[in-house]
Amino acid sequence: MSINISNIGLPSFLLMGFPGTHATNIWISLLLIPVYLVSIMGNGLILIIMQTNSQLREPMHLLLSMLAATDLCLALSTLPTVLGVFCFDYGRIHFNACLIQLFFIHTLCVMESSILLAMAFDRYVAICNPLRYTSILLPLISKIGLVSVIRGVLIVLPATCLLKRLSYCDNTALSHAFCYHPDVIKLACSDTNINNKYGLAVILCTYPLDSLCIMFSYMMILRTVLSGAREAGHLKALNTCASHLCVVLLFYIPLIGLTLAHRYAQKGSTLLLILMGGVFLVVPPALNPIVYSIKTKQIRNAICERFCGKKESTNPNKVALRVNSVSDFVALERDV
Repeated sequence: MSINISNIGLPSFLLMGFPGTHATNIWISLLLIPVYLVSIMGNGLILIIMQTNSQLREPMHLLLSMLAATDLCLALSTLPTVLGVFCFDYGRIHFNACLIQLFFIHTLCVMESSILLAMAFDRYVAICNPLRYTSILLPLISKIGLVSVIRGVLIVLPATCLLKRLSYCDNTALSHAFCYHPDVIKLACSDTNINNKYGLAVILCTYPLDSLCIMFSYMMILRTVLSGAREAGHLKALNTCASHLCVVLLFYIPLIGLTLAHRYAQKGSTLLLILMGGVFLVVPPALNPIVYSIKTKQIRNAICERFCGKKESTNPNKVALRVNSVSDFVALERDV
């Protein structure tokens, strides 16, 4: 007979990490620590540069600041438990602390999805209507940030609250080194029908829809660039779009796959689930500062000015995102 722990007191969960790798946890931590350092230092550097440089006030730069802040918070939200499991062999977490971490992880993921969608729209406007780029997007930036926060909180808060109504039994071992909503639901003894339906509805109405809109935006960008740009600039534009799309796919594919696998793959590989969870939570926050920010020449110039005392050579006739034609945009891509 299962024991209803919720009637005795709030349970504590055991974060597992990779199964059967207890002896190699220290080596796994040596791989994770550099990734977290890149995430924290890279996104922190971007925020400092954006805050202190008055020239980086274009809508694109403001959206990059939002993405960096979201990635920084996402890395910090998983850092304590991940390092606790792999560095200190301590994986016990109280129920309330687990809910708090779960809430922040899922809220930040929804916020990042919203910001990635806004950035795709930003690039679409910059190419298809460059003369009105600033006038269209600049008044929307604060609203985009506010909507992304409200959207994340309103979507994730009910799912988090619904977990408190469940009863949890003697098996409290989670699959990951962090608290994840479908993973916690699987440990409940009581009826989880409402939790599963709400979680699935949230997934179907957020990440797949956002990813499809992003893909559509980049398809329109590629069509516009390839139809009106100089042949010499095609490769540069395709390279930039391809790098952006790779990071977007690296975020969405493991995220959607992990959620569906937790719900429907009853006999799925635990190792595969753990790897997918690590990919979408650890890798994108480390790659985003490089792909979206440091590859941009304006931001590189600001970093060099601040830390090296010199500025990269640039053509003064090229002004970021203020272009008169698609050909000028492709010329601009050589700076990115």
